[in-house]
Amino acid sequence: MAGPGSVQKSEEEWQAVLSPEQFRILRQKGTLAYRFPGSGEYDKFFEDGIYNCAGCGTPLYKSTTKFNSGCGWPAFFEGLPGAINRTPDPDGRRIEITCAACGGHLGHVFKGEKFPTPTDERHCVNSVSIKFVPGSSS
Repeated sequence: MAGPGSVQKSEEEWQAVLSPEQFRILRQKGTLAYRFPGSGEYDKFFEDGIYNCAGCGTPLYKSTTKFNSGCGWPAFFEGLPGAINRTPDPDGRRIEITCAACGGHLGHVFKGEKFPTPTDERHCVNSVSIKFVPGSSS
């Protein structure tokens, strides 16, 4: 759920500003699973900058936290402080991650996979849920 200072719009307003694919993923909690893994825009993209929510523009991830997990989707080991909410899926098997500002579905976070990252987490994010802004991520 979106937090204080959140971006709130009706479903009709979201449909007006998002592409059909963005709406399906960000607002209806869809996935890019119908595409081939690795076909997302940011999977193998490693430029310096910030990844913002494609729905509301809130900064979510620094490029310095992105890594190649080999999963076929963009992977980050941590988000910006306070930018991402975590909610266990109803089946308890995964943890959904959403934009704290607008509630847009980003993907899921997985723990304990033993990637060589500081957090041992993999934020598996739909490329459609984020927009890259070039520049310094320091």
